[in-house]
Amino acid sequence: MAPPTDFRWSVVIPAYNEQDRLPRYITEVVSYFDGRDEPYEILVVDDGSTDDTAARVQEEWAAHPAVEVLSLGNNQGKGAAVRAGMRRATGALRLMADADGATPIGEVKRLEAAVHEGADLAVASRALRDPSVVVRARLHRRLSGHVFIAAARALGVRQVVDTQCGFKLFRGAVADELFGALRTNGFGFDVELVLRAERRGYRIAEVPVNWTDQPGSKVGVFRDGPRMLTEIVAARLRLGREAGKETP
Repeated sequence: MAPPTDFRWSVVIPAYNEQDRLPRYITEVVSYFDGRDEPYEILVVDDGSTDDTAARVQEEWAAHPAVEVLSLGNNQGKGAAVRAGMRRATGALRLMADADGATPIGEVKRLEAAVHEGADLAVASRALRDPSVVVRARLHRRLSGHVFIAAARALGVRQVVDTQCGFKLFRGAVADELFGALRTNGFGFDVELVLRAERRGYRIAEVPVNWTDQPGSKVGVFRDGPRMLTEIVAARLRLGREAGKETP
């Protein structure tokens, strides 16, 4: 059973060497949720940064009760960072958001509406067309995105087109179950999350959002792409083995 909580919202932000981009985005997140007048927490998970990420956050937000820094000590990967934050979080609704602020925090309203309509988790999408949103991405990001979408589809993802947008909203109990089972530590963790959600029969909503590519991305298409593909293949095989063990 999940522990009791007074938080309506938990915002989990994984961060690796984000001393320049993260403070601005935290300012936006704090301003947004202060304006909603609902209890919330912001968990910044410092994934072994070698710059002053943790220090910058602590210096600027030490006096704000909503902001907490969770340090992993050494770099373990984005999946490990988000998992650590989600397992610490206690909010009834739990949002994961990238430190670069590519998805404006106000877009959470779109995901929140989907959850209110019955979804167990809402996944922000840069792939779905909608006249009310604008997606600005460099050509190589668009091309690599299409390749990854095809790979995820081939490995069994059925309900989500854009698995990799780093802006997702979960009901608290759903986050507890999915992140408790998550094993992928790297950038490919989103695919394992979606595969596990589909396998458990959770209601998933994919929601178009405004998104703007930010300079200084930590994901390199040629550096990280092969590793991500390896991770999602491994996750698919792992889920297959788990399903086999559950079969009488």
